[in-house]
Amino acid sequence: MTEYLVRRLLQSVLVIFLITVATFLLIHAAPGGPTQVMLAPGLSPEAMAQQKANMGLDKPIPIQYIKWVGGLLQGDLGYTFKNHIPVGDLLWPRMANTLILMGVAWFVSLIIAIPWGIYNSTREYGLSDQTSSFISYLGFAMPSFWFGILLQQWLSLELDWFPLSDMHSRGKEGDIGDLFMHLVLPVSVLALGFLASYMKYARASMLEVLDQDYIRTARAKGVKERKVVFRHALRNALIPIITVIGLDLPILVAGAALTENVFNWPGMGRFYVENALAREYSVLMAITIVTAVIVIIGNLLADILYAVVDPRVKISGKGGKSA
Repeated sequence: MTEYLVRRLLQSVLVIFLITVATFLLIHAAPGGPTQVMLAPGLSPEAMAQQKANMGLDKPIPIQYIKWVGGLLQGDLGYTFKNHIPVGDLLWPRMANTLILMGVAWFVSLIIAIPWGIYNSTREYGLSDQTSSFISYLGFAMPSFWFGILLQQWLSLELDWFPLSDMHSRGKEGDIGDLFMHLVLPVSVLALGFLASYMKYARASMLEVLDQDYIRTARAKGVKERKVVFRHALRNALIPIITVIGLDLPILVAGAALTENVFNWPGMGRFYVENALAREYSVLMAITIVTAVIVIIGNLLADILYAVVDPRVKISGKGGKSA
């Protein structure tokens, strides 16, 4: 177990290193890259050379990369090019806003999708199964921005049940009740997408497990159906679901840009789009690295959860997981 975790940790460090190299090189190789953004227009060649020296842009690319990574290791995400504001001061509050929105949507979808998918696997092609299939197809096919606009038109403008946009009403910052009301519409949009995926995976995974020989044997021995489903089948069925949830971590961290823009939610997705249009490359690099680190940590935790969910899955020291 310890050897496996050390090896995975070393692999994660290597992946993060490669991501930093690729991100840095792509950003600096882009047309109109950091040099064009950071340097004031109309400068004389002498003044431009001096400004480059002041910003470290006169150094070779490897030296600039080492300096940038050194700052990252100390928690310094850099400064915005145009206003010279610390990127962390802008990034962390927006990440917190995104985690609130995406976390609630993710939690709501999980507590609905997993039990519903399990129920449908035991009553295949029934009314509940057909209803969930319709909702899943709707979630996969309907553009999130269009669904968001429909909810705004109907529930906000026509019925006046929920706020149209933003995270708080003016003067009610910090009010939990006001935050809840602002969460309802964007969470509904995002949860539909998560719900469609998780419900399908939960149902398909449970059907596959329920068709195994050891499940038939348990039933033949007279084991109660509830015990067969929740004790014998569920643990194995959860393993692919955990994998899917791990793959959704980039969405959870980076945020759904379209939904955040439709509802004017001050989160990571909207922040990324705004800074991409403004060519604030230091912000884009910081978002990429922070997202990558959290996703890698999440995938490592998912590997550990395999062994927690199913005791038969053991993390070996030589070859990863073995059953």
